Amino acid sequence: MIRLFVGIGFDDDLTARIAALQQGLPGARWIAPANLHLTLRFIGEVDEEVAEEIHHGLKTLAEPPFALTLSGLGLFGDRHQAHTLWLGVERSAALSRLAARVDGAVVQAGGRPEPRRFNPHVTLARLKDTPPGRIQDFMDATGPFREDHLAVERFTLFRSTLGRQGAQYDALEHYPLG
Repeated sequence: MIRLFVGIGFDDDLTARIAALQQGLPGARWIAPANLHLTLRFIGEVDEEVAEEIHHGLKTLAEPPFALTLSGLGLFGDRHQAHTLWLGVERSAALSRLAARVDGAVVQAGGRPEPRRFNPHVTLARLKDTPPGRIQDFMDATGPFREDHLAVERFTLFRSTLGRQGAQYDALEHYPLG
């Protein structure tokens, strides 16, 4: 079995700018800079045959390159029990279409349907027992984060390996757009 997801990775410069946000919040388990990405579709554990079928389905997708905008910080969970701090990704028709096509390829290859609606974001940290006031102070101090016109020219099939130090992501295959 292999644990997979499809995402959009970032270049070193953008990764460094995002990683600069990852400090000053007690109780935050920051995502390693090398693991920062935008998930298009979490697949989960599949056998090697299904993984190969997913790969074949993904390489047939023909979508044009597009621009992405990262904007603002947010939380999953409520303000009193937040569990994830994220960087927002502005929804666009091109991004939503790519995510839908990736989802279709995964399901057609034998992957489980995704019950949740696509919610584009970049996970910055997992939160545990972080006081709500500290989270709000962090978000206020960080101020507005915005990166416009980020060129998306490919997407990637990643393997996720869980370990004691958290997940490790390895790019298995890149799929060019255009």
